[in-house]
Amino acid sequence: MTELTLKPAIVLLVEDNQDDIELTLEALQDSKVRMEIDTVSDGMSAMAYLRREGKYAGKPRPDLILLDLNLPLMDGREVLKEIREDQDLTDIPVVVLTTSDDEGDILKAYKLHANCYITKPVDFARFTEIIRQVEGFWLQLVKLPRRQDDR
Repeated sequence: MTELTLKPAIVLLVEDNQDDIELTLEALQDSKVRMEIDTVSDGMSAMAYLRREGKYAGKPRPDLILLDLNLPLMDGREVLKEIREDQDLTDIPVVVLTTSDDEGDILKAYKLHANCYITKPVDFARFTEIIRQVEGFWLQLVKLPRRQDDR
């Protein structure tokens, strides 16, 4: 398959801070990987998206989830727990991308089987570099399972 015939990678960004959403999208705009990025701003919407419920019924299954911990309605820890308990979702890689560098949050995220934990830097250039490294690792280097809708 040529790169032009490959389906774009689907990334779900679960983030409630509009500035962080814009920074992430800006950091990914020059990506070498074809991707579609969907965003939701709270944990309940994240689970509805992942389960394709309501207004998210037609959404594709993501290849990668970028998850903030501090979300309204249902926090990121609860979202991660539900993802890992759902047999239809458990194989989707989850990158925790949050402002918290609290050791308790880090430990809890890994106990809930986060694939990695990244603390967002406040510096834009460093934030951009981290997002590009995440994209390079998870969407270029790592072999991910095919989406269920492609099987």
